[in-house]
Amino acid sequence: MKLQTIFNFTWTLTFLVFGFALFITQQADAGGRFSTRGFHGNAAGGVTHSSISGFKAPNAGSFRTRTMSTDGQGNLAAGSATAFKTPAGTVGGRGGYTTRTSDGTVNHQSGMAVSGSMGSVQSQGGFSRASDGTVSGSRNTSVQSQSGASYQGQTSYSTGSGLTHTGTCTDAYGNQVACPQR
Repeated sequence: MKLQTIFNFTWTLTFLVFGFALFITQQADAGGRFSTRGFHGNAAGGVTHSSISGFKAPNAGSFRTRTMSTDGQGNLAAGSATAFKTPAGTVGGRGGYTTRTSDGTVNHQSGMAVSGSMGSVQSQGGFSRASDGTVSGSRNTSVQSQSGASYQGQTSYSTGSGLTHTGTCTDAYGNQVACPQR
């Protein structure tokens, strides 16, 4: 299917640019901003739009890329990626993609990670909407503090079953403890 070709190109481009951004964030000495975008017809009979932007400062920087392609038959694939580094050394990134087919089916997947002096967090998940309108999705999240305390959680939703959430917290010694409330 042409959509799969578009999706493969979109995802590959997103990760190539994401990797390039990490290289720039690590290697560039000069500061500055950059931004570019493009829009054109593609071989699948649709359109492709891409954008890249970022900045570099001493010991810090960020990078963002987005791309979206259609095939002229009502199918769409889109992806994005972001990476950053702060002067304090915190680094993070996010990547995701979404597809939509001509029958209305939507699929989305994304993930993120941040790590710094206070600890780290990772989260990944996605959702699907079928052509009949039913929806399902889930997200897993993991947090680790500098002290060693942690949180592991999962949230899921499906049409008919509703929303569920489970979470487990541990102290710095690995003992399960009550999770803090808001």
